[in-house]
Amino acid sequence: MSDWTPSSWRARPAGQQPTYPDEPALDRAVAELSTLPPLVTSWEVERLKGQLADAAAGRRFLLQGGACAERLDQCTADVITNKLKVLLQMSLVLTYGLKRRIIRVGRFAGQYAKPRSSDTETRDGVTLPAYRGDLVNGAGFTAAERTPDPDRLLRGYEAAALTLNFIRALVEGGFADIRHPEYWDLEFVEHSPRAREYQRMVESISDSVRFMEILADAHVSEMSRVDFFTSHEGLHLPYEQAVTRRVPRRDGWYNLGTHLPWLGMRTCELDGAHVEYYRGIRNPIGVKVGPAMTPEWLGELVEVLDPGREPGRLTLIHRFGVGRVASCLPPLVEAVRATGRQVVWCCDPMHGNTEKTADGIKTRRFDNILGEVEASFDIHHELGSYLGGIHFELSGDNVTECIGGARGLAEADLRRAYESRVDPRLNYEQSLEMALLIARKMATRNGRQV
Repeated sequence: MSDWTPSSWRARPAGQQPTYPDEPALDRAVAELSTLPPLVTSWEVERLKGQLADAAAGRRFLLQGGACAERLDQCTADVITNKLKVLLQMSLVLTYGLKRRIIRVGRFAGQYAKPRSSDTETRDGVTLPAYRGDLVNGAGFTAAERTPDPDRLLRGYEAAALTLNFIRALVEGGFADIRHPEYWDLEFVEHSPRAREYQRMVESISDSVRFMEILADAHVSEMSRVDFFTSHEGLHLPYEQAVTRRVPRRDGWYNLGTHLPWLGMRTCELDGAHVEYYRGIRNPIGVKVGPAMTPEWLGELVEVLDPGREPGRLTLIHRFGVGRVASCLPPLVEAVRATGRQVVWCCDPMHGNTEKTADGIKTRRFDNILGEVEASFDIHHELGSYLGGIHFELSGDNVTECIGGARGLAEADLRRAYESRVDPRLNYEQSLEMALLIARKMATRNGRQV
């Protein structure tokens, strides 16, 4: 890595970068960011890398979830608490079904930038820069809102710091007590034909928790620390460069703005700036893998991003859609196997299953999302591989953005509480039901009744 620096990406073509009208202001904002205290620590990053190495070996399972794009105006106690609540409850259900310890990684405290298919957007003959997330510009369709503003980099960093501070306070303060199923909102299961099955599963989880508490003479939340890690797509390269630091008594450079940055399909070019940046940081990194990814491309990408064959270094997040996963996934699994790397295979069942209603509203169908997850488990099992994680875009609130689930949300329901500015998310009830169905499938596969 002698030829790598946090800024060496600047010599490569960089896609998905906003155009700032005031470059000196951008430079000042980046310089200020580089002096601020880090958001995460290198030992947290290394702890996550160790847990991901366990997931790659089949000993743990990754649950990654959160907003498609965080909003600065939703950096509030209720929104943050609800995200943690649904991830914690889902992780407990998955522990029950998979009999694996769960790694909890939130798409929060930094998921403020988004890639776009076009640099501009046109409405009624007016063309403005595309909305690239609150880290860059505003969603309102005005010149003032859509002009990239370097000060937003600082506001995004501050919001990420506030989010992380509150998360750590909740976790250290006994927030894990909400894992008790008697605190869960389970009204939705009454609408499902599997209602009794869900209730039995939750009762079994509750009995297991109480048994452990009696055995240890302590609350479950006191027995071990509950880890929550953060992740975001490391898209805005000047921002990522500013939070990349050296630390005492460790070799190399760490991105200390998040634990698990990931690389999107739009920025995976082998000679591109993003791959150049990612190859040099010591963090574990995620790579989104879609239908356009060829076995040859992925094999080369894995070689570049993991030259040291480091356990826990790479998490490959595949996103094909329920209709394409059976044909797209196997060649890529074989290509990675041929490199000799042991990676975490993680299923993102959201992006490949996006569609639009007749009214032009983006949505996703619960059954398609579940279908891709179940197919991915089966395909990896048949190939002698291991699906080590799932990646959801979700909300801890009962928004109405995805169709289906136990309540049977339909297209007509979408406008009732559609809050996302970019992609549709599973709501609280749909997320928890998804976890229950995945747990049911894996328990059944392992010969256990639910």
